[in-house]
Amino acid sequence: MSLVEKVKHTLGGPFIRAVGILVGGTVVAQAILAATLPVATRLYSPEDFSTLAVFTGIIAILSVGTCLRFDIAVPLPLKDEDGLAVVVLSLGIAAALNLVLLAATTLFSSTFAAWLGHPELAAYLWLVPVAAFLAGAYNTLQFWFVRRKRFGELARNRVMQAAGSSATQIGLGMTGVAPLGLLLGQLVNSGVGSLRLAWRLWHAERTTIGQIRRHDIARMARQYDRFPKFSTLEAMCNSAAVYLPIILLSAWAVGPEAGYLSLGMYAMQVPMSLIGNAVSQVYMSRGPEEARAGTIGRFTTEVLSGLLKTGIGPIISIGVMAPELFRIVFGSEWSRAGVLVTWMAPWFILQFLASPISLALHIKNRLAEAFALQVFGLALRTGAVTLAAALPNAPLSEFYALSGAAFYLVYLILILNIVEADWKATWLVVLGSLPIAAGWLMLGVAASFALALIF
Repeated sequence: MSLVEKVKHTLGGPFIRAVGILVGGTVVAQAILAATLPVATRLYSPEDFSTLAVFTGIIAILSVGTCLRFDIAVPLPLKDEDGLAVVVLSLGIAAALNLVLLAATTLFSSTFAAWLGHPELAAYLWLVPVAAFLAGAYNTLQFWFVRRKRFGELARNRVMQAAGSSATQIGLGMTGVAPLGLLLGQLVNSGVGSLRLAWRLWHAERTTIGQIRRHDIARMARQYDRFPKFSTLEAMCNSAAVYLPIILLSAWAVGPEAGYLSLGMYAMQVPMSLIGNAVSQVYMSRGPEEARAGTIGRFTTEVLSGLLKTGIGPIISIGVMAPELFRIVFGSEWSRAGVLVTWMAPWFILQFLASPISLALHIKNRLAEAFALQVFGLALRTGAVTLAAALPNAPLSEFYALSGAAFYLVYLILILNIVEADWKATWLVVLGSLPIAAGWLMLGVAASFALALIF
């Protein structure tokens, strides 16, 4: 069977159907967010978005480690009873760690806010452990539904999350509650998702959950102890590589540069999330089976082919149009964000390709390499911003964008090596996607000129 026939077989199978279900929910959710974002940029200032960027960055760094990464172990046990024991273990760890964090942020909020260069955050830092717990709980519960292949439930959940988050931000913004409205919108997103999934899980599995004993939880903790040992720091380094430079940039840059960067990154998540996140979840649900069969390299190449043909085009087109598009859609004060999106386009293309298949490192139990890679990424991206800050008149955000592209290129190459992908087949897939990418590029250039002439 040729590679093309294999891809066609995959596209007609349960994998693509699962992706389609998740993409459907994501499309609706992202449409809600996209529709309300131009309203939010007129209700909140770039300075408010800069505060949101710091708040979101802190939560993103903490939330990926709040379960000590037992959340991503949920799909791995052969028995559902053991999978539920991992769920209970993950939620218990998240609750304990964030209670400690809540005490710390309550007692030392002013000190922490001063360190961050945002004294106005002192009144809101107690929300950080609440948001981190809800995000960790959502990740844990989401992986349970991935394990059970209940993708329709996840799709519906995403729509409700987007609606709740957008309604909170717009409603509070209209009453002048800034920047708290933006912060609470982030909190509601995870809160709606985790509470709804928790109710669904309890309704379906309460009998089995009631039979879980401490020795079951301890056995799972021992069986998957490599995740807290290796994957926790790896994931936090990965998240810190994205968000720590933004926090530093917010403290060092003149003006609300972090707000512009935050809006640009947030807006670009729309085309990326339409397919990337859905593929990642389905890849994790099928990846262990492919690894046991010895076909994960071929499977990864097939997934990469789909991503190249369906996803990178819109990112290229939006990257070209962004300077004009942001000025028109979000208001003239946000044109700087559009310029930054153009700089970030190569980064987002490579991230879109690497992130959905990055869980292959966990499936193949190559956690040490994954950790080393994330440490490299943290050093590279933080170092780029620090270097830019030390140089006279150096553009901090542009340095950050280029370092992101360099990191994800290395990341993608490493993943393909670890899964032992056929490099010849992979290069053929890449070359086959070039005409599609060129078409999207020309579309973006033409649209950019048209927007400049009309508006």
